[in-house]
Amino acid sequence: MKKNIVIIFISVFSFQTVIGQISDKKKVLEHMQLANQYFMDKWQDVGKTIVTNKERPSNIWTRGVYYEGLMALYEIYPKEAYYKYAYDWSEFHNWGFNSGNITRNADNYCAAQTYIDLYNLEPNAKKLKNTKACINMLLNTPQLNDWSWIDAIQMGMPVFAKLGVLEKDNRYFEKMYNMYMYTRDKHGDNGLYNPKDGLWWRDADFDPPYTEPNGEDAYWSRGNGWVIAALAKTLSIIPENAPHREQYIIDLKSMAEALVPIQRKDGFWNVSLHDPKNFGGKETSGTALFVYGMAYGVNNGILDKAKYLPIIEKGWDALIKEALHENGFLGFLQSTGKEPKDGQPLSYDKIPDFEDYGLGCFLLAGAEIYRIQ
Repeated sequence: MKKNIVIIFISVFSFQTVIGQISDKKKVLEHMQLANQYFMDKWQDVGKTIVTNKERPSNIWTRGVYYEGLMALYEIYPKEAYYKYAYDWSEFHNWGFNSGNITRNADNYCAAQTYIDLYNLEPNAKKLKNTKACINMLLNTPQLNDWSWIDAIQMGMPVFAKLGVLEKDNRYFEKMYNMYMYTRDKHGDNGLYNPKDGLWWRDADFDPPYTEPNGEDAYWSRGNGWVIAALAKTLSIIPENAPHREQYIIDLKSMAEALVPIQRKDGFWNVSLHDPKNFGGKETSGTALFVYGMAYGVNNGILDKAKYLPIIEKGWDALIKEALHENGFLGFLQSTGKEPKDGQPLSYDKIPDFEDYGLGCFLLAGAEIYRIQ
C-alpha cells in the first residue's frame, strides 16, 4: 500500500513539474521573441529577395510560413512592430502571390493566411482582392488533386478555412475537405495517408514498395509535421458545427498517437520517423510542428493532457535548450527538400538554405505552449 502511494505521489509530482515548466509564460514568450528578433534584425527589408541557388521573391511559401508564426506571436503578444512587419511585407507584394494570382499551387497562395489575418484586424477590400480571385477560382473549378504533396495541405487548407469563416460560406469548407480527402485517400496508389501507421507518405514517389534502408515505410518528419499542423490550425479556425470537423479530429488523434512511441529520448523526432539510422538526429522543424499539433490538441480537449503533456514538454525543452542559440538562431533545421537525405548533415551551427519557415514552425509551437493551462 505504501509503495502504491509513493508511486502515485511521484507520478503526480512529475506531472505538476511538467505543467510548471511549460506554463512559465514569461519564459516561453522570451524564447519566441528572441528567435523572432534575430530574424527581423537580419531581414529588415521585407521586400528583399531571397537568394540561394537562385533568386526568389520574399512572398514564397518559406516566408509565408514565417508570417504564420509571426501572426501567432502577435496574437498572444500584440506588439506594434510585429503587426507593422507583417503589414509592410503584405503591402510590398500588393497582397498578391508568387507566380501571379491565378495559381493552383498551394505554396504560392500560402501567403494568403497572413493577408486574411491582417484583413480581420483591419478590414480593407484591397487586402483580399487577390486572395479571393485565386481561391474562388479553385472553388469554382472541379479539380481536387492539387495537393499532390502533403506539405500543400498546410499551405492551402487554412486559407479555405479562414475564407469559409469570413464569408460564412460552407462551400469553402466542402472544397477543402474534398481536396484534403483526395490527398488522403486517392493520390498515389491508395492515398498518401497510411491509417495502419497513422502517418503520411510525402508524395506518390514514397508510396510502397518504396522503403527506407531498414525496410520500413518512408515517413518524413517535416512532411508529417505539415499535416498535423494543418489539422490543428484548421480546427482552430472553423466553427464547432463546421462540416467534417470530426474527420480532422480523428486524423489528428491518430497522428499524435503514432508520434508518441517514436519520439527520441532527447525530445526531438528523427528526420526519418521509422528509420532512425537513415540520417537520424535532431531536427527542429518537424519537432516544432509536432509540438504545435499536440499542444493544440491538449489545449482543446482533443488529446489526453496526462499522456501528452510530457511529450510536449520534452519536445519544447529540446527546442529551446538544444536548437535555440543565445542570439536567437535556430540550429538543427533541415533545409528545404522532401526526404531525409535533403540538406544533410544537420548541426547546431549549420545555416539552412532558408531560415524563415523553421522559425515559423517554432513560433506556432510556442504560441500553443503559451496557452497551456
